Amino acid sequence: MISVTQDIERSRYTATVEGVLCVLDYHLQGTIMTITHTGVPSQVGGRGIAAELTRHALESARSNGWKVRPLCSYAEVYMRRHPEYDDLRA
Repeated sequence: MISVTQDIERSRYTATVEGVLCVLDYHLQGTIMTITHTGVPSQVGGRGIAAELTRHALESARSNGWKVRPLCSYAEVYMRRHPEYDDLRA
């Protein structure tokens, strides 16, 4: 189980796995959330951490009525593979 938290002051979602910080950075302007970076260090990669960070960000956007602009390549691919988030595209 991956625990994701939102750090509103730093505009990021974080998960710490085995002491390693993993992040999804975003920028919020009005009601547009721009996802700029997803970072999961290689020592904890391949466990679905980036997917969980992205899912949390998208669900947060949905619950807040925001649209999403995925500038991060990972977030873009995630959204393409999960059409249930098509309605969030800015």
